[in-house]
Amino acid sequence: MRSEKPKPSKILLTGGGTGGHLAIVRSVKEELLRRGIRPCYIGSESGQDRAWFGEDADFEAKRFLPTRGVVNQRGFGKLASMAQVFKATLQARRFIKAHGIEAVLSVGGFSAAPASFAAILTGTPLFIHEQNAVSGRLNRILEPFAKRFFSSYGDDRIDYPVGEIFFQTARLRTEVETVIFLGGSQGAKAINDFALELAPELRRRGIRIVHQTGNLDYERIKGAYEALGIEADVFAFDKELYKRIAQADFAVSRAGASTLWELAANRIPTLFVPYPYAAGDHQYHNARYIVERNAGWIVRQNALKSDLFWDIIDKENIAPVSEKLATMIGPDGARKIVESMLAEGR
Repeated sequence: MRSEKPKPSKILLTGGGTGGHLAIVRSVKEELLRRGIRPCYIGSESGQDRAWFGEDADFEAKRFLPTRGVVNQRGFGKLASMAQVFKATLQARRFIKAHGIEAVLSVGGFSAAPASFAAILTGTPLFIHEQNAVSGRLNRILEPFAKRFFSSYGDDRIDYPVGEIFFQTARLRTEVETVIFLGGSQGAKAINDFALELAPELRRRGIRIVHQTGNLDYERIKGAYEALGIEADVFAFDKELYKRIAQADFAVSRAGASTLWELAANRIPTLFVPYPYAAGDHQYHNARYIVERNAGWIVRQNALKSDLFWDIIDKENIAPVSEKLATMIGPDGARKIVESMLAEGR
């Protein structure tokens, strides 16, 4: 009787730069830990990688390499960045060999380049998760070399890896008593200004305001609410954002992939305002996937008007949208990724 192929137990997670990428790493890491597997991690010294995982003891080993994005560089800067990636790739290759890595999962972002290229050089099975509806340049380059390419959009989709807490705190929304404004960890001036425009009428209607401003705009927005005499829950950033999302009945938000799917998991109807300068306009396409399935609304930033918001609040029935969101995403995204890696790795 032929023995079953052993499953890989030495798994490397890589990628980051932004919270969206790193949230996926965290979800997959937690799923691996539930199975008794402590993964390794390779990220970048730039971006948010070290802030998220620098002190994380869950990883068996981790390494932060001196890399930066290549796409947005020009001339000598692009050449210097490519040389930096090449050097980091050699370091990642040594890491993979030293730790006996049997499978690599890349979640994208410039942080993922060295370990992903090193996986190809060492013949280590490479798995890729693309978080957006439009693939990033690195993932387009790497996809032909990947053993499996995961996406939460299209016909062959898997559920986006979202923290279980967003499902645990999910509820059906039937009326709007609290609105949350979300511009992402960096904030969004357009959304911040829009919230201030709506604030007097929201107060008049007795609708509570929860507002994530981002660090750069926090003092201005907090001061503006105070000048208006409006009480609002204003904050720059919150590691436990799920608590505030769970309180809200409607959201106005950017359409970064992690935020979009967290809102969907929590079943909160949302007016998406995509960041207009995102690579490949991916935030617009992320949101369009939701909107085309009658599970949300979308507006271009330059067309953001208060009338649209009030039309949704006054004329639309948000309950069917909240119900539809329950069918858009399930809690098994990380599990399916891990099971695929364990079945197809080595």
